[in-house]
Amino acid sequence: MNTIFFDLDGTLLPMDQDKFVEIYFQALAQKCIPLGFRPEDLIKGIWAGTRAMIENDGTLKNEERFWDTFSAFFGEDVRKLEPEFEQFYKNEFNLAKEAAAPTPYANECVQILKEKGYKLILSTNPIFPQVATYQRMEWAGISPEDFDLITTYENSVYCKPNLNYYKDILNTIGKEAHECMMVGNDVKEDMCTKELGMDTYLLTDCLISDGESDFSYYKSGNFKDLIKLVKGLPNIL
Repeated sequence: MNTIFFDLDGTLLPMDQDKFVEIYFQALAQKCIPLGFRPEDLIKGIWAGTRAMIENDGTLKNEERFWDTFSAFFGEDVRKLEPEFEQFYKNEFNLAKEAAAPTPYANECVQILKEKGYKLILSTNPIFPQVATYQRMEWAGISPEDFDLITTYENSVYCKPNLNYYKDILNTIGKEAHECMMVGNDVKEDMCTKELGMDTYLLTDCLISDGESDFSYYKSGNFKDLIKLVKGLPNIL
């Protein structure tokens, strides 16, 4: 094993997902009301675009899939507002940090693995633009420079839990599944990588599951347990 995939939200960035979504949409609505959006319509449009990305078939970038769906909802002129959305993610989006509970274990884990020579992939579900992903990384206390690849809606054509999302990353970085381990908190979206032959680690601090999964199938534990695991991994430099 020489490559570690990390999820972001709920993994390297512990958070209350429901609270995050609530604050995020409230802030976005306040930003967009002066632009002529009704909050309820805006949220419907965002969810429609998000569903389109999750169901993406690989023929378009997620960014294109989102804006095609969003503009079908509001009209082609809405594309002129893309710079406004980018400014939102640089500014008001940071209000959602209130839902996060950053831990120093995140950067410690990243630095241990980097020093040991592992390739690091931030395999966060690519439904956000790069600017929003980098903002959440900043909340988590981790640096984009420490990762060999960070998935965003600009560079991805699939989403979790579609296994093609992970296959696409493997093709991009030139690795086989058996060379990799996926660390995540979502049984459905992250642990599905086991089907490809990846090693897996289920981080339980912000666990997301359907309530029916048998966790004994996966290595699992909290962040302190994960730190112990990575400290015990061999150097590959």
